Amino acid sequence: MFVNQSRLLCLVVAILGLSLLPDSAQAYNRRFVYSYEAGGMPKGLWEIEPWFTYKNYDNGAVWDFRYELEYSLTDDLILAAYLSDWRFDDRDGASESTWRTAGAEVLYTMTDPTLDWIGSALYGEILIGPEKFALEAKLILHKNFGPLSLVYNAILEAEWEGSDYSERVGVWENTAGASYQITPTFFVGVEGTHEVEFEEWSEAGDHVFFVGPNISYRTSGNNQPGAGSFFATLAGLFQVSDVDGEPESQVRLIMGYFF
Repeated sequence: MFVNQSRLLCLVVAILGLSLLPDSAQAYNRRFVYSYEAGGMPKGLWEIEPWFTYKNYDNGAVWDFRYELEYSLTDDLILAAYLSDWRFDDRDGASESTWRTAGAEVLYTMTDPTLDWIGSALYGEILIGPEKFALEAKLILHKNFGPLSLVYNAILEAEWEGSDYSERVGVWENTAGASYQITPTFFVGVEGTHEVEFEEWSEAGDHVFFVGPNISYRTSGNNQPGAGSFFATLAGLFQVSDVDGEPESQVRLIMGYFF
């Protein structure tokens, strides 16, 4: 009886110790594709990120492509340029490829998700294209508990659409995720999003919810990005709100190469 209790106590202590160990992923690690994380990159590091998003509608499919270049100005401040966003739309029996926007972003980490009681960061983005001008702001909250990482983003976006930017739309969005480190290079988790649009910043539209699993792999076993390291993160989300005109499901892949 005493031996069994001792073994149980040792197991509990081991689990608690594992959960409280400092996570080495204090730097930029990109476990999620729909949420951003707090935590900077080493100063002077560059990264190229191609994005691929597939959206499945009841009348066809849409492919979105993005190419992003990032640079770490300091250990806590990342600057980025969206070199090109374009879309291949295959719905209603017609196919069309269009260039949509280019833009820039800034991500500033205020507190560390491992060393501080909670990690936090601020994010700003601007996009401009032939029929879209958008400003976006994010508040990022992020916490690491050993191998477990939790993240939440509160997002507010203002869009001006149409050939003369006369259509005004406000967007309120929440994203969240959890990711668990299985091995030094492999992670599994879950992500969810919530979005509601406000036409002319007045009348709220339908609330759209998506949720689904994700996986992430990186070549750097200590999760610290360095020149020559690589990551890939994939998530598949399913709509759980039954809103017409929105994707029934979507899959996003983000890859990153540091140099």
